[in-house]
Amino acid sequence: MKKYLLSAALLMAVCISAKAQFSLGIKGGVNYSTINSDNLKSSSVAGYQAGAFARIGGNIYLQPEVYLSSTGGSFASDDNTYNAHVRVTNLNVPVLVGARFGPQSLNFRVMAGPIYTSVLSNNFTNTVNEAYNDFGHYRNSTLGYQAGAGVDLGPITADLRYEGGLTDINPDFGQRQHLWALSVGFKFF
Repeated sequence: MKKYLLSAALLMAVCISAKAQFSLGIKGGVNYSTINSDNLKSSSVAGYQAGAFARIGGNIYLQPEVYLSSTGGSFASDDNTYNAHVRVTNLNVPVLVGARFGPQSLNFRVMAGPIYTSVLSNNFTNTVNEAYNDFGHYRNSTLGYQAGAGVDLGPITADLRYEGGLTDINPDFGQRQHLWALSVGFKFF
């Protein structure tokens, strides 16, 4: 984790020393997340995200963010004797590197980078009470990646991203979380 923070600080210093542009804003949106498992069928659930972002740089930029999100998933055994649903509230910290192109008032962007997710709370419900002892052991934090595209129209910004898990949220059953997120934001400066 220290390597990621050092790399982000170094990239920020390079951007600032190059008289880079800086913007700060808020964002919010929806996501559709799935928790995949090695042995179970899974389905997506809708959630939210809300937080803040900074964008440092010109045509190549660094975009650190911090936001709260609600994610989760539903899964069932192949014979449908076991069903479960998990809802997780997270604190997410992605650090994205991106490129923008187009005129200043309407520009298009692509971005990608790592994301650290800290679980603030989870709500696990299932049809077999004993299953919680097996399935309810979720990690307190995970690492993943995000990749996506966006557009800026003046101070309004919109992003569509895919997020994949690099670490299992439940290593006992090979469960990883994946999601699609659509967000809209407003840049203050």
